[in-house]
Amino acid sequence: MEVEREHDGQALQEIVKLFLRLGFTAFGGPAAHIAMMHDEVVVRRQWMDEQHFLDLIGATNLIPGPNSTEMAIHVGFERGGWRGLLLAGLCFILPAAFIVGVLAWAYVRFGTTPAGEALLYGIKPVIIAIVAQALWKLGRTALRGWLLALVGAAVFALYLLGVNELLLLAAGGLALLAARGIRPGAGLLVLIPPGAALWLQAASDVSLNRLFLVFLKVGAVLYGSGYVLLAFLHGDLVQRLGWLTEQQLLDAVAIGQFTPGPVFTTATFVGYVLAGVPGAIVATLGIFLPSFIFVASINRIVPALRRSPWAGAVLDGVNAAALGLMAGVTVQLGQAALVDPLTVLLAAVAALLLFRYRVNSAWLVLGGGAAGLLAQLLLG
Repeated sequence: MEVEREHDGQALQEIVKLFLRLGFTAFGGPAAHIAMMHDEVVVRRQWMDEQHFLDLIGATNLIPGPNSTEMAIHVGFERGGWRGLLLAGLCFILPAAFIVGVLAWAYVRFGTTPAGEALLYGIKPVIIAIVAQALWKLGRTALRGWLLALVGAAVFALYLLGVNELLLLAAGGLALLAARGIRPGAGLLVLIPPGAALWLQAASDVSLNRLFLVFLKVGAVLYGSGYVLLAFLHGDLVQRLGWLTEQQLLDAVAIGQFTPGPVFTTATFVGYVLAGVPGAIVATLGIFLPSFIFVASINRIVPALRRSPWAGAVLDGVNAAALGLMAGVTVQLGQAALVDPLTVLLAAVAALLLFRYRVNSAWLVLGGGAAGLLAQLLLG
């Protein structure tokens, strides 16, 4: 019993150290976050194998909320049970929320958003290399056979043509069901996010209860990227409630994308702008709370889903589609990141260090940021 408690304590310490570090260094959006988690959890620490990691990615794509945060919560649950679930999620979220809160304070006090162009200039090319490595490793496991490769390629092309991400994930799962001639049984589970029933009436005054409900609804129903988050918040906070201006919302999303960790910490910024520290707390709690509930509900049934013929086919299709989406995001990021010979060189060096020498991705992100700042200092 004593040995078991010691092992549990060690596992929880490992979870805290890993996700605190990722919370401070995971730049680049969900695809990059998941790539960094893959490097740490599968490659370095071997807490799980490639297939189970892929299945967890598939599970996060089947539920609303921020995918990379939900992956952190899944990993914490796998490694440390309920305490690991809470610690992994909190350690991944809180560093970013703290940084965003400080920037929100500066924004309210001084009326400007701090510029981070030089930092991002060096970080973005490194992120391309990190995501490319994850795609290579995960693709060897997920794309078993020509059919799954075809699904991934089709999703990649359709995503670049502007087709909705959720439709593509659903289509990937259904394509595998149809191709394998499997009909879903009566055990098909349909999740209806509880936040879908929350309807908000227009109000002129900001209240903490209403602010919490706005972000709880968003966290409970939102699929997709930070741009989808922008659409949700625009409808609720700018158009219906009239609490934010267009420029304030754009500044909030920019801060969420510039800082490390989940983009959903945009909620922290908005909450602070609207209601100070209490607003930042309730907005952050509201948008992330559904993710903890969804992951806790679905984690233990992921192995059962894999054993079920129809659910296993859906997971295979969703996994292939998710990789197609990651590839599409990588292309879009690459167009914005690889803008001159120096950024191309940074991406190439990062790829060499990752593929050949397996350098820790967090150090590469920090090195890329330092290179960006140095380039600004030298070149002006």
